[in-house]
Amino acid sequence: MKTTDTMHIIQALANGKDPITGEVFPDASPYNHPKIIRALFQTLKALERFNEQEQRQKSLPAKAGEPWLDHEDVELSKGFDAGIPIKQLADKHDRSKAAIEARLIKLGKISEQAKAH
Repeated sequence: MKTTDTMHIIQALANGKDPITGEVFPDASPYNHPKIIRALFQTLKALERFNEQEQRQKSLPAKAGEPWLDHEDVELSKGFDAGIPIKQLADKHDRSKAAIEARLIKLGKISEQAKAH
């Protein structure tokens, strides 16, 4: 089940509705108790944060957060020395532009000041 599907179910329950039929729960239903409603809304907020993190993770480059290997450093250095733009290097190495800049600083290819420009 997708996180968004789960969120729709929790949202319906928190609003006092049967998530399948859309019928409003009777006043005596446990879903209409204030503590249950608060718990459902807190659960929904947690699922929303999880979903946002999940979406952000999907948008990151494939190698985001992975350690750099020696041969990648060599390739990055050669590419930079050949004048390949940082954006292109980022795409080639499946890393973010910021990761490429940070690695070039570590490799002594650019300075912090050069990165800022």
